[in-house]
Amino acid sequence: MQRKAYVSGAAVLLAAVLAGCTGGSGVGSSAPDSKGGDTGTTAAVAQPGKYRTLPEACGAADHDTLDALLPGIQETTDETQQEKAYAGEATLTYDTDRRDGCDWKVASATATDHLFVDFERVVSYDNTVSDESKAEELYAARQTAADLPEPTASASGDASPSPSPSPSGSTVGPADAGNGAVGDDVSGAPSSPASPSASQPPADLQPRVLDDLGDEAFLDDKPSTGSSTAQQRTVAVVFRTSNVIVTIEYSEQPTASANTPDSKEMQDNARKLAQELASRLNG
Repeated sequence: MQRKAYVSGAAVLLAAVLAGCTGGSGVGSSAPDSKGGDTGTTAAVAQPGKYRTLPEACGAADHDTLDALLPGIQETTDETQQEKAYAGEATLTYDTDRRDGCDWKVASATATDHLFVDFERVVSYDNTVSDESKAEELYAARQTAADLPEPTASASGDASPSPSPSPSGSTVGPADAGNGAVGDDVSGAPSSPASPSASQPPADLQPRVLDDLGDEAFLDDKPSTGSSTAQQRTVAVVFRTSNVIVTIEYSEQPTASANTPDSKEMQDNARKLAQELASRLNG
């Protein structure tokens, strides 16, 4: 009986030792999760933007480009003043890797021209939202604020605004809009002449989305008399490339009320500069 009791005690002791060796806290077992309930999966962190720095805005345009946009520079005979005009004036910023802008304002014999270039590198402070997605959001807000006309397809490759119906029910086409005339209505009676204040550019030059610049872009073109009788025109081109938004504002104020800024020329100059800046960002 004593031998049987001894064997049973040894068996109990061996079982206890084996249980201790194979328990969850033993060597080789899975360690407990220190994060308390974390299944091992981690939320994906949004990728940073493509761009980490910005070009210098005041060095963004070469002399030839500035000569076309600001003809008064070539009329300046003082070499020091001319170099100052080319250099522009940097806008106040606290971090040039986040935002950098420059202003040029030059008077000529016929007008005063003003150019503003702004680079903005968008950074998202939300780990679940990428820098590019945040830039898309900011760009969309600016395009919405511009209140562009409804686009239609155009031969130029841009999304041009839809032609507006005339009071008689006929439609004003690009050719008609360019010279201020509107077509006759279906009854054969001539329609009313265009308003003398109708200084909007032809349909293919009106504010519109651009499809050949950056990831997305739009152009705005607004005439304004302001406090002067001479009409001022401002052309803006805004485009986004990844997480950088570029803004170009180009305005001209004629010195005489009889002069009117040429919309096509101003738009062509602004778009050419925009293409140069886009190439520089992607270079």
